[in-house]
Amino acid sequence: MHWRITHNVGRLKMNTKDYIASGILELYVAGSLSEKENEEVHAEILKNPELLAEVQSIENAIVQLTAAAKKDAPYSFNDIKNQLKVEEPKVISITKPTSNWLQYTGWAASIIIGSILVFTLSQNNQLKEQIASEKQQLEAQIDSASTNLAAAEKLITIFRDKDIISIPLAGQNVSPTSYAKVYWDKKTNSIYLDAKGLPEPPKGKVYQVWSLKLSPLTPTSLGTLDTFTADANKIFTIENINESEAFGITLEPAGGSISPTLEQLYALGAVSS
Repeated sequence: MHWRITHNVGRLKMNTKDYIASGILELYVAGSLSEKENEEVHAEILKNPELLAEVQSIENAIVQLTAAAKKDAPYSFNDIKNQLKVEEPKVISITKPTSNWLQYTGWAASIIIGSILVFTLSQNNQLKEQIASEKQQLEAQIDSASTNLAAAEKLITIFRDKDIISIPLAGQNVSPTSYAKVYWDKKTNSIYLDAKGLPEPPKGKVYQVWSLKLSPLTPTSLGTLDTFTADANKIFTIENINESEAFGITLEPAGGSISPTLEQLYALGAVSS
């Protein structure tokens, strides 16, 4: 606060109207300025009769208001001062002060300070709530990161297992640049499909994974990749109890199809013998 006030005092050496409008005289009367600032304002008042008249007007207004409020106030000035634990405000008076005037200005200054303290407390409470909320979000992010890390480590272990069969799936006529990869774990009857090389499916369409027997050609659905768009890693764990000789991925209507739409075959790969 003092920096802003000092800054204003230094700059308000301008016309009397602007000086009065700045509010510096009210702060002077309330005793909210530093000793140096009080001296600067006091010097300006002594040089300018209009400023002197304005200060006297402010003093009279505060006396009337605080006197009226004091009649109904449940606490005395000393009670308020003791609760707020503030020092007696310093006021450089340009006229000879009376004891009542010192009491009223001190009481008014205490109310001002009390309002500031209440506002500050409110701001502190809001800050604490914000910090608590941000802490919760951070903890959730850490939990999520830990979960993702554990899943990633599990996949790395699986992919490095010498008993896991790796089957690359190449892009086909409908999408030559597409590709995917199947990691088949026969011990657990499951496959891990890395579908990062497939484009986003159009609205109303879904990728469907097939286990294939080649002679005769017999497709068996392993299910649809319903969470393809939402899954950032595009790695899917799929149960496969079949004696698969190849794997294929087609684009089908939402919900999947009974048999694969060969015109929409995006990726295909045979299991090495």
